[in-house]
Amino acid sequence: MNTAELLEKGLHREWLTAEEGVWLLENADTADLMYVANQLRFQSVPANDVTWIIDRNSNTTNVCIANCKFCNFYRRPGDAEAYVTTIEEYKPKIEETFALGGEQLLLQGGHHPDLGLEYYTKLFSELKALYPRLKLHALGPPEIAHVAKLEGMSHYDVLKALKESGLDSLPGAGAEILSDRVRRLISKGKCGGEEWLDVMRAAHQLDITTSATMMFGHIETNWERMDHLVRMRQVQSEKPDHAKGFLAFIPWPFQDEDTILKKIKRARNTVTGDEYIRMIALSRIMLPNVTNIQASWLTVGKQVAQICLHSGANDFGSIMIEENVVSAAGARWRFTADGIQEAIKEAGFRPQLRTQQYEYRELPEHMRQQVLDREALLVD
Repeated sequence: MNTAELLEKGLHREWLTAEEGVWLLENADTADLMYVANQLRFQSVPANDVTWIIDRNSNTTNVCIANCKFCNFYRRPGDAEAYVTTIEEYKPKIEETFALGGEQLLLQGGHHPDLGLEYYTKLFSELKALYPRLKLHALGPPEIAHVAKLEGMSHYDVLKALKESGLDSLPGAGAEILSDRVRRLISKGKCGGEEWLDVMRAAHQLDITTSATMMFGHIETNWERMDHLVRMRQVQSEKPDHAKGFLAFIPWPFQDEDTILKKIKRARNTVTGDEYIRMIALSRIMLPNVTNIQASWLTVGKQVAQICLHSGANDFGSIMIEENVVSAAGARWRFTADGIQEAIKEAGFRPQLRTQQYEYRELPEHMRQQVLDREALLVD
């Protein structure tokens, strides 16, 4: 293979094979990958804006029978620390989110053996009745597959019922690596890779917008990484004309602190800043039909994420008012609304608050006033 020819193909938005992606990952210079990805980013998103969102990551439950070897968050049924969040417990969380300028709840949990479709439809309906302007970015393909199995229903019918109850969008959680070889070793209790994709196909049929993720840097091969991107690109190409499909792709490195995967499989997070930047760039190159690429500051930190904004990424994600799952495995980075905007400005871009649909939002009044106050101090 010829590196220059493959980069040229990528620059013209031609679909690269998994093998061609591996070649670039293993042979291309980082600067060349960054250049091509940055060009593609401005073709897809021409403005010099970098988007971000205010939302809260809350959990319906920590009970899960999937037994993922990279997760420190879950508890088995009957564990003394097991919980299911109540409506009364959601209320202060949602009200604080609104007070901080957010309007969305990223709501996920585990494969609880006793929580079926009725539980979630009732929960979503109650939350929307209490807070009509609340946006629910909730569950994920493995949870949809789990509920479908409990109920003996299709993915489509489960998603249709959830949408009618208030589901606004579906996160791309639980993708990990879509190779079933990998999934059998790290998350045997979750749906397989093709079922994950089938849930997304069903969501797109229902015009439910989705995101997609990849957790890499554990036991997968470089080919499995690239095949993951190829399969997501294919599903995006199959979406109905009326659907937006995958709004964004978010790759992030495995967090290994105290995980069973580290202890048993001896998997280590050895992903360097350079490798993460290369994966961001290749995500942009391999996914020409996905508009938004998000840099995971939560797992790689501010400086690496800033470089990613020159390497194909156009989104900085959420300030994450609350986040429990990834943090339990070692992610320690945090941002305030001021901090995330300053980080974007330092990288040479204009921060732009967005919704989950990637529509621009004005800053809440208290944030606009803070900006005016800071500008006044600079003038003085």
